[in-house]
Amino acid sequence: MTTDHAPSISGTAPSATRARDHSLRRRKRTSNALVLAFLIAASVIMAAPFLWMAVSSIRDPTELAQVPMPLIPKDLRLENYSEALGRAPFATYARNSLILATAAAALNVVFASACGYALAKLRFRLAPAVFGWMVACIMIPFYATVIPVFLMVRHMPLFGGNTLMGVGGTGWIDTWWALIVPGAVSPFMVFLFRQFYVSTPSELIEAARLDGVSEFGIFTRIITPLIRPGLLTVALLSFEAGWNNFLWPLLVTTSDDLRVIQVGIASFRQEASTDWHLLMAGTTLAAVPMIVLFLIFQRYFVQGFASSGIK
Repeated sequence: MTTDHAPSISGTAPSATRARDHSLRRRKRTSNALVLAFLIAASVIMAAPFLWMAVSSIRDPTELAQVPMPLIPKDLRLENYSEALGRAPFATYARNSLILATAAAALNVVFASACGYALAKLRFRLAPAVFGWMVACIMIPFYATVIPVFLMVRHMPLFGGNTLMGVGGTGWIDTWWALIVPGAVSPFMVFLFRQFYVSTPSELIEAARLDGVSEFGIFTRIITPLIRPGLLTVALLSFEAGWNNFLWPLLVTTSDDLRVIQVGIASFRQEASTDWHLLMAGTTLAAVPMIVLFLIFQRYFVQGFASSGIK
C-alpha cells in the first residue's frame, strides 16, 4: 500500500510548492506595485508646489489674476526673469547668500566636528551632561531664541559705537558679524557629528596614542577622514540653512549691500499689491541652486544619514 501511494504523494508535493511560490511572487509583485504607486503619488504631491511655482514664473500677469487660472500657460513670458533681475539687485543678493551659506557650511564643519569628536571619543566626566544639553538645545525652536540673540548682537561691546557695557551704538547690526557668527555652530550638527564619530573604531585612536600622535593629529588625520560622507552631509545641511535663511537676515540687516536673496525676493511684495509673476520668477531663481546641489550630491547625502544611524 505504501508503494502504491508513494508516487501520488511525491507528485503532489512539487505542485503544491510551485503553487505556493507562485502565490508568494504574486503577492510580492502586488506589494511592490502598491508601494511604487504610493511613492509616485507622494512625489507628485510634494513636487506640485515647486512645479506650480516654476510654471507661474513664466505666466503673464493677467493670467495669474484669472479665476480659474488655466493649468497650462497660454503665453510663455521668459522675460519675467530678466524683469525680476532688473527690478532688484539679484547679483548682490545672490553673492551675499553665497557668502553666508559658505561661511555657515565651513564653520559648522570645523567647530561642530571638533565638538562631536570630543563628545564621542574623549573621556571626561561631563560628556554625558554636555551631550544631553546639546540634545535639549535641538528641541528649542529658533523663534524662542531670536530676541535674546538679537539683543546680544545689538549690545555687543566695543562694536558699532557701543561702549564696554554694550550701550550707545548699534553693535553688530547690519554687519557680516551678525549674519555669520550666530550660525557658526549648530547643536544639531554637533549631534550629527557625534553620531558619525561614535561609529568609528576606537582601536585606531588607542594605537595612534601609543605611537605618540597628538590628539589634534588623531582628530584631523586619522578619525575625521573616515567620516567623509558625514562631512559632506553637514556641509550640505549648513549650506542649505544659510542659503534659505530669511528671518535672521531680515532682522539684523538694513542696507541692500547685506541683503540676502530670500529677503530680496520680498521686495516684489508691496503693501498695496504684489507682482506675483516677478515673485515666482525670483523664488525659482533662488530655489534652483539648492535643487541642483542636492541632485549632484544626493547619493552622499543619503549615505551620510544612513551611516549616522538616523532613520
